[in-house]
Amino acid sequence: MRNYPEAEVIPVSSTAEAAKKVVKEDFAAAIAGEASAKIYDLYILHKGIQDSRENFTRFFVIGKILTKASGKDKTSLVFTVKDKVGALCNILGIFNRNDVNLAKIESRPTKKKAWEYIFFVDLKGHIEDENIAKTLESLKRSCVFVKSLGSYQKA
Repeated sequence: MRNYPEAEVIPVSSTAEAAKKVVKEDFAAAIAGEASAKIYDLYILHKGIQDSRENFTRFFVIGKILTKASGKDKTSLVFTVKDKVGALCNILGIFNRNDVNLAKIESRPTKKKAWEYIFFVDLKGHIEDENIAKTLESLKRSCVFVKSLGSYQKA
């Protein structure tokens, strides 16, 4: 908000959605990439306005074919736990006991039930690694829901 401190911030689902809204409204601006400006024929007011130069966007190629282990892999999982004291702590202990290093963990409300969250986890290793496979089996026994989103070579 450094450039427009008086502007009203309206959250939307994506940068593309923000660009679409700007086309339809007077006195509106979007924080989006140059590609969005080209697609929606928008004028770029300012470049390089991110909070951190370390920001990046991840893109995934989704398919049904399992990639082979490279030795430099990550695996992404999603899971939900019961809404009870210590549930997440117990699940995180599974990663610890199997010597699995978590690279990232995020939580989002499930929107199905109050105080119910889905956890997105990136871990170091490939789904075929013995410790990762063992971890996934333990998670399946302990979580309400668990799904592997796949393994892929680290960027």
